[in-house]
Amino acid sequence: MTVEFGVLGSVEGSIDGRPVALGHARQRGVLAVLLVDVDHPVTVDQLIDRAWGHHPPRQARSTLRGYLSRLRQALAATREAVIARQPGGYVLTTAGTVTVDMHSFRRLAAQARAAGDDARAAALFEQSLRLWRAEPFAALDTPWLNALRDALVQERLAAQLDLGDLRLRLGQHAALLPELSARAAAHPLDERLAGQLMLALHRNGRSAEALDHYHRTRDRLARELGIDPGPALRKIQTAVLRQDTAPGAVPQPGAPAQPSPPPAQLPLSVAAFTGRDGELARLDRLLSAAAGAGPVRPAAVVISAVSGTAGVGKTALAVHWAHRVREAFPDGQLYVNLRGFVPGGSITDPAEAVRGFLDALGVPPARIPNGLEAQAGLYRSLLAGRRVLVVLDNARDAEQVRPLLPGAPGCLALVTSRNRLTGLAATEGAHLLSVDLLTPGQARDLLAGRLGPHRTAAEPSAVNEIVTRCAGLPLALAIVAARAADQLHLPLAGLAGELREAGTRLNALDGGDPATRIRAVFSWSYRALSPDAARLLRLLGLHPGPDTALPGVAALAGLPPARTSTLVTELTRGNLLTEHTPGRYALHDLLRIYATELVTTHDSDATRRAATHRMLDHYLHTAHAADALLTPRRRVPISLAPAQLGAAPEELRDRREALDWFTAENPVALAAIEQAPAGFETHTWQLATAVATSLNRQGRWPALAAAHTTALNAAQRANDKTGQANSHHGLALVQTRLDHLADARAHYELAMDLFKELDDHNGQARIHKHLGRLSSDRGDYREALGHAHQAFTHYKAAHNMLGQAIALDDIDRYHVRLGDHRQTALSYGRQALALVEEIGDINGQAYTWSSLSYIHHHLGQYGQAIDSHRQAIDLYRKTDDRYHEATSLTDLGDTHHAAADPTAALYAWTQALAITDEISLPGTAPLRAKILHNLDRHPADVPPSPENNPDLRP
Repeated sequence: MTVEFGVLGSVEGSIDGRPVALGHARQRGVLAVLLVDVDHPVTVDQLIDRAWGHHPPRQARSTLRGYLSRLRQALAATREAVIARQPGGYVLTTAGTVTVDMHSFRRLAAQARAAGDDARAAALFEQSLRLWRAEPFAALDTPWLNALRDALVQERLAAQLDLGDLRLRLGQHAALLPELSARAAAHPLDERLAGQLMLALHRNGRSAEALDHYHRTRDRLARELGIDPGPALRKIQTAVLRQDTAPGAVPQPGAPAQPSPPPAQLPLSVAAFTGRDGELARLDRLLSAAAGAGPVRPAAVVISAVSGTAGVGKTALAVHWAHRVREAFPDGQLYVNLRGFVPGGSITDPAEAVRGFLDALGVPPARIPNGLEAQAGLYRSLLAGRRVLVVLDNARDAEQVRPLLPGAPGCLALVTSRNRLTGLAATEGAHLLSVDLLTPGQARDLLAGRLGPHRTAAEPSAVNEIVTRCAGLPLALAIVAARAADQLHLPLAGLAGELREAGTRLNALDGGDPATRIRAVFSWSYRALSPDAARLLRLLGLHPGPDTALPGVAALAGLPPARTSTLVTELTRGNLLTEHTPGRYALHDLLRIYATELVTTHDSDATRRAATHRMLDHYLHTAHAADALLTPRRRVPISLAPAQLGAAPEELRDRREALDWFTAENPVALAAIEQAPAGFETHTWQLATAVATSLNRQGRWPALAAAHTTALNAAQRANDKTGQANSHHGLALVQTRLDHLADARAHYELAMDLFKELDDHNGQARIHKHLGRLSSDRGDYREALGHAHQAFTHYKAAHNMLGQAIALDDIDRYHVRLGDHRQTALSYGRQALALVEEIGDINGQAYTWSSLSYIHHHLGQYGQAIDSHRQAIDLYRKTDDRYHEATSLTDLGDTHHAAADPTAALYAWTQALAITDEISLPGTAPLRAKILHNLDRHPADVPPSPENNPDLRP
């Protein structure tokens, strides 16, 4: 007997080809829920949530029983599909030839992707897509079904795209054109689809239409997402420009030009993990159910939310399971600690987490759009068609998680939280898994796994008492086991006695629940430390988190690195400190609370302030030095007080080390800015200024805006007008980046008033410089020129020769814009060059040569302009200023083109484009757009060799 169910359209069923009467829409919805998880039990609560959403009937359970009874009657003619009652829920069991079109579609698509033959794969994809009749679950409307419907639509699109690639390889471009045109109209931002349509048009002799579609796609990407087309789409455009029609001459639209390695962000798994067999089995079943009959991999977006009290081992469970199944996710594993319950600290903003994922997925910063919504859209697009495991650890609530969830089939999201995330279950169909305290048997197994079965079997009474005192909390048991493993000579009875004694003394700290009872264990473990290690643990309660490297710990303690390393080893050996990645250490949330209590109780105000002062000095002075390595000529000149003895700022040797330091320590610096105590307001605003360049280059403008806002508030509390002025200046720069120009101008004007009050000529000059550039951007060059003259006057009053040169450069450029090239512009440019040569500033010389080349170009003096470009490019290469090297190469290409040398122009533009792709800074997007526009308008057959162009040799 053949039984067929369909959900890819209206919910339908048939037995031997005869339709089955399945009742009204809500009853069909109940059947649909069972069909999605066919052969796997669904709880009553899940059935109600999924079938009714937020508005279940008053007697939902009895209504549900009635629906299920009528469905059983409808299926009574067959024993192949039976709705069975199980403890806590129901299951639709199948046998024989029962099929569900959704699962058949997924199975056939998986077989197609595994097929080695293009024709065979295309046939399987076509068979899978013929199963679709309309939108899934037609006429049904609940949050869970709607979310699943959206996921299935994405799966169909992924299959259509894969089939499109195959049919293009098989030479079926003519037959493919109509459906590609319709699909591209429905998905205008899909670059892979745009590439397929371009190839089909091009191979059908319609290259002009292919190029027109490229330009429309590029314009729409820039307008709606703020990004340029990716390398694959650009290569297709280049092939069309060169009239290359060979099927193998260009990459497939969906293939990246330079694939980055799959992310592998999972933290280290816990050694000797034990005691969670039931939870691991449930997660395994979840993965297997999603995989269907194919290989072990999810065929739909699956979300599991793991909840439980602090210290119960949620993270250990999630990470251990993730490592077990990572082979099922060959496209990578993403991980982020959302820090939802970090005491005294800020939780991870979803925008920061999404940005971190985009970095891990190899997206150049220049292609990352502004705003959480656009970034989340790009993130989900990147995951489409991939099999990626996403671990979202320590979430506060569902709202923090939602922007981070994948939106395409093939991915699985594993969320941990102290809260039970019922909102995710209701709206996203998450599977909830609660992690409880260990049973006594599981706790004994944990101790045996860490201490060895012979040792625990020798003292069963002591083991039982340790298990009781630790209340089944894995973190407490791990600490006890670490102490016992470190002192092999000490009987377990002695350890149990110490734990009993600590519990007696700390009755006042025992609130009757595991989260407070663990303080007894912490206290006992703390007392076992050496005096110096105990002091260090206390002082770590002052660190802002989320983690720290050894130099930061040494500064906090005021100790040499070698001695600090010894103490850190003692803390990690006792499970009081975790080396979660090589060289970086973190405190568990509960331990951070405990350490903070200890340092407040046992250390004086003077001791705490001295440690905090050393720590903040360490991060401030290191950040300031790192910033100087990144931008020696553009950084805001701030005067730091000498570092405290023991702060030991790190000695960074070059730009690479500076970049690495900022990458690792920016989260710490941002936390320090937010949490700096009263009395350290100067550190707050100066640290925000010091990290500004790094955060700006990474495109982390919301985080930088928050840091400057906190800095401004701190400076206002302290009535520090220098701090206020610099914070307003920083906020103005960020608002300019975010295209909030009215807010930017307001902050510039407030900064100007304060710099005037302080009689700070350098500050006033900087504000005039930026106001001039705002005026220039809106085309008011006369006003911009006035600001540039004001900037020069103030730089001259401050005896700042480099600033004067920068102002003169701006003046000559604005004169060019106003049409006054020869009489005035060259004069100012030569004055600027004389100044920077006098002070020996190579960056300033490079910038001034660029200005002179600009002037000569507009005077029609192309030979002199090319010579000036050569000077600038050579100096930019000496200083490793890749962005301005690309800018000068672009301008050099313009000059060659104006001088009627298109071959040299093409080579210069191509070199510039390669540099922008290599450095991938957020600010390169407009430059890349200009280069691509030039290449589009002025293609050449063969780029010249650099050997024939000595001025272009790297």
